Amino acid sequence: MRSGRKAMVLLVLCGLAFFAFVQWRAASHEAAAMDAYPPSGSFAEVDGTRIHLTVSGQGPDIIVIHGASGSLRDATFRLVGQLEKNHRVIAVDRPGMGWSERPPGYGGVWNTAAEPPALQARLLQRATDTLGVTNPVVVGHSYGGAVALAWALERPDQTAGLVLLAAASNPWPGSLGALYQINASLAGSVFVIPLITALTPRGLVEDTVSTIFDPQEAPEGYLKHFGPEMTLRRNTMRANAQQVNGLRPHIVEMSARYNTLEMPVEIVHGTADTIVPLHIHSEPLSGQIPGAVLTRLEGVGHMPQHVASEAVLAAIDRAVARAGLR
Repeated sequence: MRSGRKAMVLLVLCGLAFFAFVQWRAASHEAAAMDAYPPSGSFAEVDGTRIHLTVSGQGPDIIVIHGASGSLRDATFRLVGQLEKNHRVIAVDRPGMGWSERPPGYGGVWNTAAEPPALQARLLQRATDTLGVTNPVVVGHSYGGAVALAWALERPDQTAGLVLLAAASNPWPGSLGALYQINASLAGSVFVIPLITALTPRGLVEDTVSTIFDPQEAPEGYLKHFGPEMTLRRNTMRANAQQVNGLRPHIVEMSARYNTLEMPVEIVHGTADTIVPLHIHSEPLSGQIPGAVLTRLEGVGHMPQHVASEAVLAAIDRAVARAGLR
């Protein structure tokens, strides 16, 4: 009996020691990531929540909202530089992502609640209000497309137009992958996410980015600029998993109101996108919004802003012109 108790005590102590090591290593990786990728813009405070954004250029206002597992650094790699010649471009970190905070009531190890797209949109709207933005064209990629749609539904008379890039817009069959469900849970938040932060090898990160770009390749220098190490921070992973895992019910509710949107809407989507499939999302969406224009990109995957930038820029130009901003 005594030997059994000793073995149990030893096992518990080893478990606690490993847990402490994982937390220490995760914190060390996070500190290194934040040193390597400090804030590149400024902050706007909205009801005690700091929202990180960059502002550049002059002209009609363009808001760029990134997707899941991302930050505004996705936009500043190439798209912002292409747009700022003729527009004022505001790229934002969604709540809980990049350098933006989560609002009160969300976040933390023990809280699995997820911010709805409408709440994210309101926070971003109030953050950009501080810049004098009144009637922007809103560009949203992937999950950011859902937030862009929520933005338009929240402020239909103050949104000049929408440009939706491989946007999540309609209910999908089945469930998301197991990792999203696990990481969005309490057990995943406490145990699994710290392991990922602490122990994920660089090769797996590179493979994951390759999968997101498939069948194209990530542009040279993208990974270094984007900084996936920031996405692997514990609180960021929690926010991402919870937001993505909780998105579908909000999409169901939002999709019933798409027919009320009257602003110009340009939709760009690759036919080879397996992450947010064209036939589930953008093809139905093009019939749900009156006057929406769908551009299908043959053979293009989930990242058209990087691999088919001319088509994306043309769609943004059309939205600006259709809205009468130029």
